[in-house]
Amino acid sequence: MSSKVEQLRAQLNERILVLDGGMGTMIQSYRLNEADFRGERFADWPCDLKGNNDLLVLSKPEVIAAIHNAYFEAGADIIETNTFNSTTIAMADYQMESLSAEINFAAAKLARACADEWTARTPEKPRYVAGVLGPTNRTASISPDVNDPAFRNITFDGLVAAYRESTKALVEGGADLILIETVFDTLNAKAAVFCGENGV
Repeated sequence: MSSKVEQLRAQLNERILVLDGGMGTMIQSYRLNEADFRGERFADWPCDLKGNNDLLVLSKPEVIAAIHNAYFEAGADIIETNTFNSTTIAMADYQMESLSAEINFAAAKLARACADEWTARTPEKPRYVAGVLGPTNRTASISPDVNDPAFRNITFDGLVAAYRESTKALVEGGADLILIETVFDTLNAKAAVFCGENGV
């Protein structure tokens, strides 16, 4: 077990730790346009990118860092990575499956830098990074087609592969813990937990 995890557990035994708030609503307050989401690197991407909030860790990292810092300024002990929709499955909506690992890694690295900066300012109050695994837009527990109850649009193994890639990149980027968030499908949740329990 890493010293960071031991430190986190010790902190949890001593006091209540405060988690940050919503990322999406904070991003909306910046009123970003399509060009902001694209940045230079994705200027010629073949589909619309506005709304791909997770991509901002690559195209507008200063916005995401400012949001992390605002939450630390407000008293948060733990910030969540901007990776709610960063699995290969969810990124397919933007034709960006191949960027999933890079986005997860960059998001964790950015959050880690912010957390380390705040910890250096006040070492008596260490800050932590939660690597976020959000839901996919696929369901394996129930059929998405009411006319075909046996139909599934994803397999458990497909979910595991997507969550494994994201989890590995989040850990490599510096996440202290993995936060499985807002999962509407039980097999999505099981796949995410499976990846965490089996060391990615």
